[in-house]
Amino acid sequence: MFLIISCILVIKYNKLHILYKIIQKEGIFIKKQKLTNLFIFIIGTELIGALSGIVSGKNFKTFYQSLNQPPFAPPGWLFPVAWGILYALMGISIYLISEAKHANKKIAFGIYVAQLFVNFLWSPVFFRCKSLIGATVIIFILDILIIIMLIYFWKIKKSAALLNLPYFLWTAFATYLTVGFLVLN
Repeated sequence: MFLIISCILVIKYNKLHILYKIIQKEGIFIKKQKLTNLFIFIIGTELIGALSGIVSGKNFKTFYQSLNQPPFAPPGWLFPVAWGILYALMGISIYLISEAKHANKKIAFGIYVAQLFVNFLWSPVFFRCKSLIGATVIIFILDILIIIMLIYFWKIKKSAALLNLPYFLWTAFATYLTVGFLVLN
């Protein structure tokens, strides 16, 4: 689902118009190999999100709707749309880090992989295992990892950090929701 949404977004915006503008702003000369690498990072990140959704099971909508909802809980259809966009931005940001010449690039990449793994875990723990406590612990760990990632990305490539601000804000909102679900249920 995430991959399909991303493909629709790319097609909708005239075959990479937005991605091209971001890369052009960064002053990166686009060669076929660099464009291929960009797609690999975006699609790889999207696939991790899609795999998390698959592992979460088919009944996630039913479980989500059965919970007592905290105030401002969005409708269930919004999550895959938001995550599809966020995963694309994350893929672009790690591509920018991969192209940077900086001593801490490998550390930043490791932090990115770690937070992506923790991100992957949240949905199966919340939806498949129905563990609100486990999901709450995971999302607090994810918040910390995202902050650390933002700090490293900022030092290496500010635009890569800025591309992850919507991810940070959405995850902070998801933290509120997760804690709200725990308290209300």
